[in-house]
Amino acid sequence: MPKITDYSFLFQSMFGTKNSKGTSPIGSFQLSQLNSGSVQAQLRAAGIDTNSRQYKAAIKQMTSNANGAMYANIQGIKNLMKSYDKDGDYIDPTTGLAGLLVTEENAGSRKRIISIPEGSKDEMFELTKKEFLRENGVLNGDTTKRSDVYTNMYRKVQKNDRLAAGYTMEQYERAYRQAFLDAARKADPRWEIGRPVPSGALDGITRESVEANLKKSGGSLDVKI
Repeated sequence: MPKITDYSFLFQSMFGTKNSKGTSPIGSFQLSQLNSGSVQAQLRAAGIDTNSRQYKAAIKQMTSNANGAMYANIQGIKNLMKSYDKDGDYIDPTTGLAGLLVTEENAGSRKRIISIPEGSKDEMFELTKKEFLRENGVLNGDTTKRSDVYTNMYRKVQKNDRLAAGYTMEQYERAYRQAFLDAARKADPRWEIGRPVPSGALDGITRESVEANLKKSGGSLDVKI
């Protein structure tokens, strides 16, 4: 899952340092003055709701990467606020979706099995089969389109369920791949990953047949014994 790792591109327009005369950049203020009445008045006058979760999330991230002696400006704060939605949740820049950031608070709760769209499971099954045949069972991170399947699914589920949906899809994806591995080895016990998959080995496998052999066990989907 996506994580915040680099805000330098925002800090370039947000922070400054004193110039050679010891004065602050025009229109900027020290972070230590952020909660002062005058600075808060400037922010509100610029249209920033300082009581919003979006603002508070942006300021929390900004101050965690700086110190009180550094300078900020209104435009820089506005730029950073665009990285969060109205609930203060980080918006993934790749997908444009919130609810995909793993934090200390949600790391544990994301590992749960939930209902995900049938169409998304169909899409993952077909892609996994296609790539398995094309790559001879090799997991090729350079050519796979699996991230597209996840993104399409995320758009179909509620924000608060996206991390769990991703975790659930990982369980199904693993099961589909294992079924293809087992079928290839059954068709030819000498088959190894990297060698051409035996012709017709996967023809009898359907998504439904794979899922019929799965059972929910704690926070995972396991093959029935």
